[in-house]
Amino acid sequence: MTANLHPQLIDVGEARTRRQIATLVSAGDSPGLVWLPGFKSDMISTKATALADWAHERGIASTRFDYSGHGQSGDRFEDGTLSRWLEETEAVFRRLTSGPQIVVGSSMGGHIALLLLRRLIQTAPADAARIKGLVLIAPAWDMTEALMWNRFSDDVKREIETNGVWHRPSAYGEPYAITRGLIEDGRRNLVGAAPWNPGRPIHVIHGRLDPDVPWQHTVRLEGVLEGDWLRTTWVEDGEHRLSRPQDLALMFGVIDEMISATVRQG
Repeated sequence: MTANLHPQLIDVGEARTRRQIATLVSAGDSPGLVWLPGFKSDMISTKATALADWAHERGIASTRFDYSGHGQSGDRFEDGTLSRWLEETEAVFRRLTSGPQIVVGSSMGGHIALLLLRRLIQTAPADAARIKGLVLIAPAWDMTEALMWNRFSDDVKREIETNGVWHRPSAYGEPYAITRGLIEDGRRNLVGAAPWNPGRPIHVIHGRLDPDVPWQHTVRLEGVLEGDWLRTTWVEDGEHRLSRPQDLALMFGVIDEMISATVRQG
């Protein structure tokens, strides 16, 4: 079991936008691991907990947290946007981690991992240099536009534009709100707006049977990321969650390989 199961709360934002973000940090060796959950997921999900336990057993530091409106963090889910969740991710990374890190993002967490890396490259190169690689599980990059808006029917688009929200049915639980604010903010946070060079390894794990983030979406990522850094492992019978024992073992193997490469490079 993980060493630390008592969340630490940190404040993010100023004045009226201030919210409390719940985090779980386990000390250990570097490179540490930072887990970024998916849309409507949290830091105690199957994959997040399994990864934290795996890291703890090996004496590796790990950091995980809940975005605002998710899990044990404050604020309403309906107020969430990619800009807010990216701000929280950057705050957690810069305040609670030190030394080399590998960022592991699942679904929307993959999108935010790419946004975090790009932002730090542009605004905080020293912190960007601490990110030694990304491991992305079914990354939903540019999700609000490519995977939501472009796939919505005209009726759904009209409801969002008119009422400001549409409650989307989910195969994983209760319907969840897709707001006009989320969609509009997403257009200011497009990974694929222009090609860019991540400057470090990115390993994607993606199921060929994924109904939520089609495998072709990862193929398109190859046209966005320059520098031949991207490597993909396909799970032929895998769906979106990739949380079966064999999927977790695959994830651990990919992360272990990236940790070893980081240590060899010094």
